[in-house]
Amino acid sequence: MTSRQHVAYGLLGAPLAMAALPIYIHTPKLYGDEFGLGLALTGLILLLSRTVDTVQDLWLGRLTDVLQKYSGGWPLLVSISATVLAMAYVALFNPPVNSVFLPFWFGITLVLVYTAHSALNITYLTWGARVSDDTHERTRLVASREGFALAGVVLASMLPMVLVEHFGNRQSWLLFSLVFILFLVLSVWILLRFAPNPVRKESTPQSLLQPLYHTPFRRLAALFFLNGLAIAIAATLSLFYIADVLQLESFSGGLLALYFLSGVFSLPLWLVLSRRFGKTRAWMGGGVLAVIGFVWAVQLGSGDLLPYSIICIFSGAALGADLALPSAIAADIIPVKHRGQTGSYFGIWSLINKGVLALAAGFTLPLLTLFDYQPGQDDGLTALTMIYAGVPCLIKLVFVLLLMRWRSSLEVVHAH
Repeated sequence: MTSRQHVAYGLLGAPLAMAALPIYIHTPKLYGDEFGLGLALTGLILLLSRTVDTVQDLWLGRLTDVLQKYSGGWPLLVSISATVLAMAYVALFNPPVNSVFLPFWFGITLVLVYTAHSALNITYLTWGARVSDDTHERTRLVASREGFALAGVVLASMLPMVLVEHFGNRQSWLLFSLVFILFLVLSVWILLRFAPNPVRKESTPQSLLQPLYHTPFRRLAALFFLNGLAIAIAATLSLFYIADVLQLESFSGGLLALYFLSGVFSLPLWLVLSRRFGKTRAWMGGGVLAVIGFVWAVQLGSGDLLPYSIICIFSGAALGADLALPSAIAADIIPVKHRGQTGSYFGIWSLINKGVLALAAGFTLPLLTLFDYQPGQDDGLTALTMIYAGVPCLIKLVFVLLLMRWRSSLEVVHAH
């Protein structure tokens, strides 16, 4: 497979990441603080909309498997999903602020964005898993996808800050939405025109939860959940921590960019380590690095820019392992007889990814209000710090211990 094909496939990862990052990092602060919904109501809407959305991923995975029987099935699903995602995204970030309908607008547009994003993402993940039966080729495709995704994350973390500074808050999000739409349309066109075609397999309908009957995948799903929950908690609270604990709100964009750029530059290292020591050992190393690099955030305070920058570098490097390796492991352990149900496997994968984001926003934000934390005030900062940094590190430790215990079952490779 050529480098051009890797790029043609991987490029769509950038706008998909651009769509996802502002939703779980910026919308809590945007709607909860600036638009006046309050943290508790914002967290509740995020949780409920994710809950409504999560169950459908099983059906979207099934839809992906069914449409593979038709030569234009996946391209049609990709095109429709991208169109809905573009329109709903503009609506989400450009709401009627001073309206009694704001909570309903927030919830409805969230569900539309989630649905379209999931349909597109599940098809995209399944496409990559079915391009080749060579495990290392699939890992390179995943690395290309996640490398572009990290680039999209960097753009999504910095561009809103730059636009707000020059155009004001409301106009900046409209401009960001338009940039996102242009990037999305270009990436979808390149995918459909130049990316390698996936191998179509016969699909026999099975139980929607059939992938979880497969022990290695069930274990991997549990690990993905724990690891994702740790990342999601930190991501949800990162802007609050930077603004109120570190008192460095003006550096937010740069610090987030540093974190994600570190992830981009670490990807080649994780590819080398995964080839030499195996994907599970490399992923385990990423978990250990995440704890060692991030735990120091519990003791930082006002003005600690340099120490927190170092934390961003090390924890960002660990993120590279979390992005490049889990979905590659998932593609490896799907049995040959289930290759026709790959979409169902990644439907559950997407469900878990949404679930951790819902839990992170739906429980941490209301929990902070119980500790009297309010954005921009001095109360509850210790609770914010411990939930932001301490809790994710504890979850990561549990993840590493379980991965050590289950590692041998996850090395089963159904590929050349």
